[in-house]
Amino acid sequence: MKAAIAKLIGFLFTTALTAAAIFVGWRLWAYYEEEPWTRDGRVRAEVVAVAPDVSGLVSEVLVHDNQRVRKGDILFRIDRKRFELALRQAEATVANRIAALEVASQDFKRYRTLDAKNNIAVSKQQLENVTGQQAQAQAVYEQALAERDLARLNLERSEVRASVNGPMTNFELRPGSYVTAGKAIAALVDEDSLHVDGYFEETKLPMIRVGDRAAVHLMGERRALFGHVEGIAAGIEDRDRSSGVNLLANVNPTFNWVRLAQRVPVRIALDRPPPDVPLVAGRTATVVIGPDKEGNATFSFFSRAGSARQ
Repeated sequence: MKAAIAKLIGFLFTTALTAAAIFVGWRLWAYYEEEPWTRDGRVRAEVVAVAPDVSGLVSEVLVHDNQRVRKGDILFRIDRKRFELALRQAEATVANRIAALEVASQDFKRYRTLDAKNNIAVSKQQLENVTGQQAQAQAVYEQALAERDLARLNLERSEVRASVNGPMTNFELRPGSYVTAGKAIAALVDEDSLHVDGYFEETKLPMIRVGDRAAVHLMGERRALFGHVEGIAAGIEDRDRSSGVNLLANVNPTFNWVRLAQRVPVRIALDRPPPDVPLVAGRTATVVIGPDKEGNATFSFFSRAGSARQ
């Protein structure tokens, strides 16, 4: 009798353990397949290429690599002597053009007065000549003003300033280096644009809505960062299609029987991230949509599946 009871207890225990293992495995599989989460996340930011607007020798460098700067801070200066001389020359040209314009204007007024009084015969040709000379002097004067403004702008642009807030990266400029207008010499990461892109399988998109709460687990960090879904990408590249002759669609005739779900970028805006957590553009992260207060997935498979079907 005792042996039979022992066998029964062992059978029931084994059955219960097997059922529990099957249930846990099913829930884990359901979580993996249906819950909106992904390990394929990246910290992203807008990167500004720092490039001077004028060419010249670097006379002073005021920041160093990885230093955080504020918008408007001077990063480095280009030798100003050439630009100061160009501005002085342009200002002298403007003064010369002003004198020439005054002479032309006086001649024009004198001929118009004589023509109106008819005291001295003024030919139509003479009047047209002075009118043209005044117009030409006016145009040359305005051109000199534009050249002066350009020289002043070049002088101002000899000081290269930060256009956004953030850290400088790959900055190895030294005094005496020659920089070329339009050629980038460093990168400036816009820290105000830091966000996380989570690449979710397309099968999980029905459970994601703009505004949903999100948790971000950066690799190497114990704390979770929280945010919300800011947007879902409107399109991804179709690898099986290209443009052929006459811009007609060129579709790949082969078809893979094993179809992998496409990855769609979902942008996560971070809500007040802790200042002591290094948000480095390019860091990998796990992203969970609709987490609990600890940042973990809620295992709400039944509620999500039901809402997705409705």
